[in-house]
Amino acid sequence: MNYLVNIGLEVHAELLTQSKLFCGCSTKFGMPPNTQTCPVCLGLPGVLPVINVKAVKYAISTALALHCKINQLCRFARKNYYYPDLPKNYQISQYEEPLARNGYLEFEVENKLIKVDIERIHLEEDAGKLIHGENKGSMKEKELSFVDYNRTGIPLMEIVSSPAISSPQEAYQYLTDLKRILKYLRVSDCNMEEGSLRCDANISLAPKGERMGTKAELKNMNSFKEIREGLTAEIKRQSHLLDKGEKIIQETRLWDAEKRRTRSMRSKEEAHDYRYFPEPDLLPLEIDRKWQQEVKAKIPEMPQERCQRFIIKYGLPPYDAGVLTESRNLADYFEECLKSFPYYKQVSNWIMGEFLRLVKKENVAIDKVKVTPAQTGELLNYLKKGTVSGKLAKLIFQEMFKTGKEAEEIIETGGLKQITDETSLEKVVGEVLKENPQGVQDFKAGKEKALGYLVGQIMKKTKGKANPQLVNRFLREKISNLSQ
Repeated sequence: MNYLVNIGLEVHAELLTQSKLFCGCSTKFGMPPNTQTCPVCLGLPGVLPVINVKAVKYAISTALALHCKINQLCRFARKNYYYPDLPKNYQISQYEEPLARNGYLEFEVENKLIKVDIERIHLEEDAGKLIHGENKGSMKEKELSFVDYNRTGIPLMEIVSSPAISSPQEAYQYLTDLKRILKYLRVSDCNMEEGSLRCDANISLAPKGERMGTKAELKNMNSFKEIREGLTAEIKRQSHLLDKGEKIIQETRLWDAEKRRTRSMRSKEEAHDYRYFPEPDLLPLEIDRKWQQEVKAKIPEMPQERCQRFIIKYGLPPYDAGVLTESRNLADYFEECLKSFPYYKQVSNWIMGEFLRLVKKENVAIDKVKVTPAQTGELLNYLKKGTVSGKLAKLIFQEMFKTGKEAEEIIETGGLKQITDETSLEKVVGEVLKENPQGVQDFKAGKEKALGYLVGQIMKKTKGKANPQLVNRFLREKISNLSQ
């Protein structure tokens, strides 16, 4: 490529508060249209906004986690524009005096450490939602658009990066790590399907040696994968124009997922187009150092630090540590399991294997799993002692996962204890050897697979309860004795 790529990302995250940013209306998703509104969020005459303190705390904790400088005095502003889903014809946001500035996020791409500066983090209220042609009435009604104001006023936190991201893959990884941090902080559920995490991208290309080209804003990307694909397509489009000696127009473009290309939406607005001015109905927001320290004390260990600790403290491979710290709930589950079964790698293998397999199969959130970490540790203790076999342990865990029952109860009621009595096992081994002379001859002839077949016959007779180590030992001993 003959051009320097500059990508800046504007991430909007809906905050996990139960009420809106400036009123007491519920933020619950999926409610009937226009049932979660009031005179304040609808902007009716004579009403006054009141700031949601929890939303401010969530923004402060995010800013601190991203190494930002908190502005001890910040101010809200009115962003003026007309759109049918904006009942007040302005949005309460922050402009010249945001909540925080000058942070950064570090992440790895292809084993290379990338550091992207965070220019600002600010709070603002969300707009409503337009629904086009979804009415099931007459053809005329299907051509109409409807407005749902339930989302109006929901608290948004906007995180703006510097235009220092140099590839679509870097953008993808930046967003992945940012999402993980927001979920660790539990300030947003980051559900893109429900619109609680949205991202716009600004992208410009410049010939090498020049700092920046004319930027285009890219919207309408509904997943991190689409953001990566949209940026790739836009780089190709701008490169093609520059190669022909044409100029890039500053505009807002939409990603067309079906045609895999971007298309023009409108000319790009500048800040002066919005006629920002200080919000007259809200006092400046003061965030003193004491408040900052109180919020900072409650910030959990961040995923990168936790991953490194898992590697150093528990001796886990980097891959295992990365999987286990992908979510805060999973990392918590792992460390809780260790309290009742302190064997790091065995717990890691079980969680990454059987536990996550069932989580995916049942499509259940980790914090909603019926099996407690202590119960998982109890089962692993039975497995280590030889009370149950590996195969039975998986069957028992499936029942635990479904019902939340204790491992001991399932083992006792199902008669699932592993047979470790040597006399009983020797008898079964003897029976299988008599019933399978060909298998004995094959093993004596050097065919190791024959031993597996004989083990399978013993497991069949004992319904999987035989201790496999004892079975293998007895088989080898008895076949050896038969050869003498």
